[in-house]
Formats: sequence, C-alpha cells, structure tokens
Amino acid sequence: MLIIMLKKSIISFLLLFFTLNSAFAREINTYKPPFKHERQPQSIPFKPLLSVSKPWKICAVYPHLKDSYWLSINYGMVEQAKILGITLKVLEAGGYPELDKQKGQLQYCKKWGADAIILGTVDRTAYNGILSQFTGDIPVFSMTNDIDMSDPDIKMHIKAKVGVDWYYMGKQAGVFLAQRHPKGSGTVKVAWLPGPKQRGGTKPVNSGFLDALQNSDIEVVSTLWADNSKELQRNLIQQLFTEHPDINYIVGGAVAAEVAISELRTNHKTDDVKIISTYLSHGVYRGLRRGKILFSPTDKMAQQAQMSVDQAVRYLENKPMEFDLAPKIQPLTPEYLPREVITDSLSPAEYRPVFNVENHDVAH
Repeated sequence: MLIIMLKKSIISFLLLFFTLNSAFAREINTYKPPFKHERQPQSIPFKPLLSVSKPWKICAVYPHLKDSYWLSINYGMVEQAKILGITLKVLEAGGYPELDKQKGQLQYCKKWGADAIILGTVDRTAYNGILSQFTGDIPVFSMTNDIDMSDPDIKMHIKAKVGVDWYYMGKQAGVFLAQRHPKGSGTVKVAWLPGPKQRGGTKPVNSGFLDALQNSDIEVVSTLWADNSKELQRNLIQQLFTEHPDINYIVGGAVAAEVAISELRTNHKTDDVKIISTYLSHGVYRGLRRGKILFSPTDKMAQQAQMSVDQAVRYLENKPMEFDLAPKIQPLTPEYLPREVITDSLSPAEYRPVFNVENHDVAH
C-alpha cells in the first residue's frame, strides 16, 4: 500500500511539474502545407497532453539503441508515456542495415494489437509501396528519420510526422565554420566525417554542410564515410593523421567528434586541430563543456520523442493536432549551453533503455 501511495505521489508531482512547465511552453515549428517540399515553418507553443481517455497501446520502432541520440529519444518517449498512463512497447532493429528485422517488428506491433505505431525508419524509401503490408490499417507516425511521403502507400498510412530536416543540421555546422573563415581570410583544411554513406540523415547533412561552405576559405581535403561505431570512426581519424597531418578541423557526426577528442590527445594534436559536431550526444555535450568541441547543433531528441507520443495520442483521441512538426534546431557552443535546451535534448546520465511502460510506470 505504501509503494502504491508513493507511486501516486510521484505521478502527481510529475503532472504538477509539467502543468507548471506548460505555462512556459517551448516554441516548436509546424510546417504548412504538411509533408510538402516547399512547406513553410510557423512557430507555435508546444503544450503536451497530460491525460488520456484510455490507456492506448502504442508501439515504437527504432533503428537501434546503440548511441545516446536514440537513448535520449527513448527517454523522452518513456517519460511522456508514464505521464499519460498509456501502454508503450519499444522495439529496436539493431542498426540501419537491419531492414528485414524492422519489418518483422512492425508485424509484431500489429499482432500485439497496437492502436498506433511510431516509426523511426532505417531507410527513407525502404517502405515505398509496401508499408501497409506490415502495419495494416494501424495509424503510423513517422519520427526523427525522414520517410518518403510522396509514395502513395506511405502517404495513405503515415498520419503525421515529427523531425527536423537534417540538411539544416549540416548547414548550421557549415555556417559556423564559414563565419570563422570567410573568403579572403586564409585557407583552412577540414576533414569531413559525416557518418554512414547510405543510411540515416547523412545525405542531407552532407548537402547542407557543403552548401554552407560556399564563398568561404574552407577546403575539405578529405571526406570519409563509415557507420557510427567508435571503432570505425577511430580508424578513419587515424587514417586522416597519416594522409593529412596538416588538417585544421575535424567535422563530423557525434561519434566521430567524441572519438576525435581522445585521438587528438593521444597524437598530441589538441592545439592544432579543432572539432565540430553535426549533432549532440552526451559525449559531445561533455566536449562542449570542457571546450574540446567548438560547436554542435541539437534537434532536441527528448522533446522530439515527447512530441511524437503527443501527436499519436492526439490523433487517437480526436483532439486538435498539427501534422508536420519539428523542434527548433538550437546551436550550442562552450559559451552557450542553456539548461532547458540540454533537458529537451539528452537523457539523464544514469538513464538506461526502457522497452515497456504500463500504468504510469516501467513494466518488466
């Protein structure tokens, strides 16, 4: 009885906290017309729901939970599910090459009786023409990773989406660098490590980054692609030191940026080479705080997941909703690390993945 009372007290506190917090609602972007290439952002306040009419069953499918980016998404989603009292089941494919496994997980969501599915796809076009084969008539909500909304089958079954355009994540990193080294200021050499070549958001990140460097004195002397594993990224950086010992910057995804810190220290290059990341992680945050990383944008992963759960529940409850949403991308530097932005972005340091939520608590 005491444990039940304590749980109810904690839930009441959380509800009170989020009720008070909603008075200072975060600004997010809604895009209109939704899902269109020429869509325009409009700034709106984000006030998530605090209650539901029934404990809806939501199944969330991720590409993986191998890094702190998706761990932070898991955290935001789990916390919102606990507040609402819905049932949440989380499945992760184990990596971007695991399309067949993710297809099977979507079928599992259907057999489980999900009221809605939140999909972080492993590939933008992998479900073209076939999504309904795995989800049936269950409403699907796209989260974080882009999906091809021009495909008729996807357009019919994806009811709404949450996620930033990663072109602008890459562009922000490029703009920061270009402003430091405008045309005529003297050539600097950059090594570019965007991540996996065929998966995730690296293609738009690459385009945005390179576009931002036009009319600057940045010379990209090497572009190296590899999956977001520390071992692979470490191999690339060691290769860079051999082939381009005179580079001035390493720019890349969070894993590359994290590895670069230790590799620069090992190779006694900490004063010679600067680091920029294209997205935030716990390691990048620590690097920013210590002044080891100069810049990183964040697309506020925890808030993004909270928004996706809220979007799915609003649809199920026939409540007013926006269909195409994104957090506001926030640039971060060692001198600018607002607490509310970090809270909207990263899970607590001690957080571990959660795969089941039921009745306001983690289910085992």
